[in-house]
Amino acid sequence: MASRLNPYINFAGDARQAMEFYKRVFGGTLSLNTFGEFGAQDYTDDAEKIMHSMLETESGFTLMCADMPAGMELNPGNNMSVSLSGDDADKLRGYWEKLSDGGTVAMPLDKQVWGDEFGMCVDQFGISWMVNISQPQG
Repeated sequence: MASRLNPYINFAGDARQAMEFYKRVFGGTLSLNTFGEFGAQDYTDDAEKIMHSMLETESGFTLMCADMPAGMELNPGNNMSVSLSGDDADKLRGYWEKLSDGGTVAMPLDKQVWGDEFGMCVDQFGISWMVNISQPQG
């Protein structure tokens, strides 16, 4: 898989409804995963909220989103990030190092409950980034 760059939008509990709406608008294939499906201990109150969703369209659009878990504030302006994802670990780690240098790391790039490496940072210009390195399946 090649690396991918796309918007990632956060919602205040209505990510499922938003993504179902975008699917009706753009068509395509929609996947939805809840916090509960991943058994994340810290998110038991949010078990039915969307932890990750992805809409891939025949036009080549990719849109990802999630609900903000309890304890994380959602304000206009902080509800969108740029997502970098793929399986080229060396290239993606290089992007991570450069993006986080001089910025603020919100979540270090590390192995997560879904099996991939994932990190979040805000670069030196105030842009939020998420990097996900897919692990080989099997």
